[in-house]
Parts: sequence; structure tokens; C-alpha cells
Amino acid sequence: MEQVQMRTAVLDAAARLLVEHGARGVTTRAVAQAAGMQAPTIYRLFGDKDGLIDALAEHVMATYVAGKSVSVAEGSGDPVADLRAGWRLHVEFGLANPELYALLNTPGRGALSPATAAGIEVLRTLVRRLAAAGLLRVDERRAVAMIHAAGTGTVLALLGMPAAMRDPGLADVMFGAVADRILTAAPSVTGDTTTTTVTVAFATVVPDLPGLSAAERALMAEWLTRSLDDARPPRS
Repeated sequence: MEQVQMRTAVLDAAARLLVEHGARGVTTRAVAQAAGMQAPTIYRLFGDKDGLIDALAEHVMATYVAGKSVSVAEGSGDPVADLRAGWRLHVEFGLANPELYALLNTPGRGALSPATAAGIEVLRTLVRRLAAAGLLRVDERRAVAMIHAAGTGTVLALLGMPAAMRDPGLADVMFGAVADRILTAAPSVTGDTTTTTVTVAFATVVPDLPGLSAAERALMAEWLTRSLDDARPPRS
């Protein structure tokens, strides 16, 4: 059996075990047995259990991430609507694949899986569009972190409830709460948020400014980041 076929057989077996027995059923020994192979073969193909889980996540999420990336690349012309659509896709995927989602978000698991990292890159694209439109009241890095944390927490909270007891409106309410904190009411605003929104928007074009060296662009980006850090309210 060729290596590609072996990998596919292992991943198919792992996916079946995940559905039939949950996260606890996806052990190296069980996967090897279900795939008709020896355990050392799993280590040779994937390195360790985390490597197997990463590959399984990509196996299951490939269509999801690809479809999400296409929608982001095309866009609707409304960056807020695009962000909301991305949020809903994320929640829908988590609820449809509870065991895999829980595995990917196990505390202490280490580095992000490639599939999760790809999803975050999509999120960064969405946030960059908001910043370029002058709609962010926080810097891009903080916005990405807040949306990712809120989205992950929302899915895990819903998965922690019996399906019949889940609040169907929780995801939308959580999105609204995060949006209210990171977004301005309109591209042109007055008041305390003006300087911040302009700074965030300007930071999106720094990498493409003509007539500047790489060092000058890096210095300007550092100044803007420092300005945004100073603009944040002190911790209580």
C-alpha cells in the first residue's frame, strides 16, 4: 500500500472512531487496529498522536476552510456582514463536529493545528477589511484575538450543554457583544475613538506605502503599534 493510501486509510479509520466512540476512542492503538496496521506505522506516518489529530482535523475541515476562504476572497462589499458570516460558519462547524472541535481545543495541546491556523488567517483577512474601512476601534491583533476567543468560548459553551437546552440565539448575542466592543458605529466617527480608528486604518496601508525602505516601514508600524497600545485604557 502506498503511503498516500495508508494515510487516507488511517484518517478514515480515525474519523469513524471519532464519530462512533468520541474523542477518547481516538487512541493510536485503536486507530491502528481499525486501519489494519501496526501502531508503529501511525508514528511513522504522523509522528505522534497530536500529528494524527492535526491530520484528522485537516481531513475533516478541508472543505469547510476552503469554502470559507473562497467567500472571504470574493467578499460581499460589506466587511461587517462578511465577519458575521464567518462567525456563523465557525459556530456551525463546531456544533456539527463536537468531538473534533473539542480535540482541537484541548487545553495544553500545544501549537495550533494547521487547520485551525488556516481558519485564523481567514479571520485576519476579515479583520483587515474592517480596519481598512475605518471600522475598528481596537488594533487588528486585539480584534483577531477577541473574536477568536469569543468564538471558541461560544462553541465550547454550547457543546457543554445538552442539545435540547442550548440557547439558539447565544451565538448571535455573543457576536453582537464582541462587535459592539471592537467596531465603530460608522467609518466616520467623532469623539474619543477618532484617533484610534484613523491609526488602525492607516496601519493597514503601511506595508504598501511607496518610497519607503523596509526599515522605515517597520519603524512606522512600530510607532503606530505603540500609539495604539498607549491609547488602550489602563487595567483596573
